[in-house]
Amino acid sequence: MLTSEDEAVRRLVAGFALDQALDVTDPESWIGLDIGVRELAWQRPELFHSNASPSGRRLNWSREASPPAVTWPRKPGDAELALALCHPDGRIREAALGHAEERPALLALVVIRCADWAGPVRDRARALLAEEPPHRLAAHAALILRVGDRSRGGFTQELLTGALRAGPAAQAEALLDSGDRATARLAYRVAVERRLLPIARLAQIAARHRDVVVQDLCAEAAVAALGEGTFEEFREVVVPLLGSRQPRVRSAGVTALRRAGRHADAEPYLTDRSAVVRACARWVLRQGGTDPVPLYRALCADPAGRPAAAVGLGECGTREDADRIRALLAHPVPGVRACSVAGLRALDAVRVDDVRPLLDDPSAAVVRQATAALLPWADRVPQELLRELLTEDRPRHQRVAAIRLLQAVGVHAQL
Repeated sequence: MLTSEDEAVRRLVAGFALDQALDVTDPESWIGLDIGVRELAWQRPELFHSNASPSGRRLNWSREASPPAVTWPRKPGDAELALALCHPDGRIREAALGHAEERPALLALVVIRCADWAGPVRDRARALLAEEPPHRLAAHAALILRVGDRSRGGFTQELLTGALRAGPAAQAEALLDSGDRATARLAYRVAVERRLLPIARLAQIAARHRDVVVQDLCAEAAVAALGEGTFEEFREVVVPLLGSRQPRVRSAGVTALRRAGRHADAEPYLTDRSAVVRACARWVLRQGGTDPVPLYRALCADPAGRPAAAVGLGECGTREDADRIRALLAHPVPGVRACSVAGLRALDAVRVDDVRPLLDDPSAAVVRQATAALLPWADRVPQELLRELLTEDRPRHQRVAAIRLLQAVGVHAQL
């Protein structure tokens, strides 16, 4: 069965134009072509002997030269040259590069040859690529970054990065919306370094972008720029960060509260669902002279609206707070029960007899936390209880918990 790479090679051998043989906009098509030509050399070696080009057209070899020189009797076309640039013989690849100058259609293969295993081929390709204008490098950014991941590919990546840093701002900005993840990340990195994006836009990107690397990059840049800005920027920068669904972005927004001098505004984030955000909120409050522990203790008096108060107290409280948290194990709100178990784990104050009944809890979140808390003491949980939890009439989360605890003591169980 022919693959797309095989089909592309055979089309080029048959004389098809480049854009008819493969998708010239897809970097993987060029990489596949490079691999496909070598695979075809194993299947049809007669196309690749020393005096024939991959397309069947003859090459001339000068025997007087040492090493032998490779020449074409006439100027080769793009399709023929593309196959020669992928030829298994390094001398032919090197000779083909001599015809690749001012051939934009073949620039992708010049990029690939910059990481060639043959030194002369690699050096010649790099010399050609270094002469290309920045906009052509940017057009092949996705392929350049893929080649840059190879053992000899650093040159291409450095060349592209340098072009984006020194070139027109519009060139880097045009790559921000690239569908290729690596290209978009590089473009954002350059845009942040060059301060091409307004602070408000950085905050919006951090709050809404799907890529966590871009989120972190823009959030950190927005917070850093806020320190140089004015108080009026608070609403358009910090508020979007605080409203993000991503914990790392929210934590950046909480940290920015200190820069804005609004330490007290961190108090609602003491009970954030993310441990990172809670830790940042505690740090900001301490920077403003407020101890978060009394606040957590007060919240634990009525935690129904803010269940994470129990786990927050466990993260920063003392062993004396264990009884306060333990009393919440029987709270009617499942979230409070789950966070209470997590708080006891954070305090290293888990008592098997207190947590074991929660394995029978109707809430999956509570059972997950109870299982995690009991795993170090799984041998102290009666196996009769666990086998009872394995019966078919039990909810799946209870059966999974029983399996995990049985496996922890070496008993094989299957769901």
